[in-house]
Amino acid sequence: MIDSTGPAWDAIIGLSRFAALAAMAELGCAEHLAAGPMDVAELAKACDAHEPSLARLLRELEALGVVRAVAPGTYELTEEGQTLRDDVPGSMRSALRMAAETGYWYAMGNLAQTVKEGRSAFISRFGPLYGYFQEQPEAARLFNEYMAIRAAPLEAALATAYDFTGVKTFVDIAGGTGHLLAAVLDQHPGMRGVLFDIAHVVENARESLNARGLGDRCEFESGDFFEGVPEGGDLYLLASVIHNWSDEASLRILTNVRKAALPHGRLLLLEMVLPDDGTPHIGKDLDMRMLALTEGGMERTLGEHTRLLGEAGFTLSRVLPLPAGASLIEALPR
Repeated sequence: MIDSTGPAWDAIIGLSRFAALAAMAELGCAEHLAAGPMDVAELAKACDAHEPSLARLLRELEALGVVRAVAPGTYELTEEGQTLRDDVPGSMRSALRMAAETGYWYAMGNLAQTVKEGRSAFISRFGPLYGYFQEQPEAARLFNEYMAIRAAPLEAALATAYDFTGVKTFVDIAGGTGHLLAAVLDQHPGMRGVLFDIAHVVENARESLNARGLGDRCEFESGDFFEGVPEGGDLYLLASVIHNWSDEASLRILTNVRKAALPHGRLLLLEMVLPDDGTPHIGKDLDMRMLALTEGGMERTLGEHTRLLGEAGFTLSRVLPLPAGASLIEALPR
């Protein structure tokens, strides 16, 4: 008899459950059920889906607790199911759709090839991730929405967990649309911000920060952090940046920050810090994604962060815990 317990069985069953949730997200079932219960025929028409197949999907989704049958063949959203709508705080719809996206699915499904060859199977087929996003705008949109969802619980935590006393100029390197920068500026009215990223991202950030009434307190600079970063900052932030790159590439970025910072300037890394032992940690799961999708990117232990920062001319001074398994690493110039 097959043992139906253990990590292997959990993974096999989990794949079917993930596929059902991803299908719900892709079809927009939660959006259509937002106004109230619908029978399978109505929902199939609204989703442009095959009615008998949708009925089977809804049976699984009911078992997962995201829909509830209110009459035979008629379903409504549960509270958990509400999180699969687009227009609710903490929506998980984009995250599910991103995880089921063709390239991501290929990357994770071919992890064995990556481990065997020591090079991302995804990159071998599609090229570097950010180039892939330029060619696949829908995938890029889903990724950006997913990253915004991930950043949401960190925004307030970053702004309140760290002591920004004395910081006049806060430089957000590869700051995306500026959500983290905006959260800090909101809490510290006397501070000015600099957002640095590639050109088209900076334009999106300008619109976002202007819409929040913060544009007049910000400077927007575009460029390549492998070549250099804005000079003269009191505090620099690299949020979920270093984990995208190998040690060699990360050292180039960190060295450029060290050169650009004022003598008293500080550096913050918002990253995972992996435990050295076998303790479960979400960062270990995310490290499989980095292995599959990037060329040398990785989540790192405290010792690995300390060594890398030291080689760039910094001393790791402290680590502050943040939500969702993340950490804020403060480093000072040596």
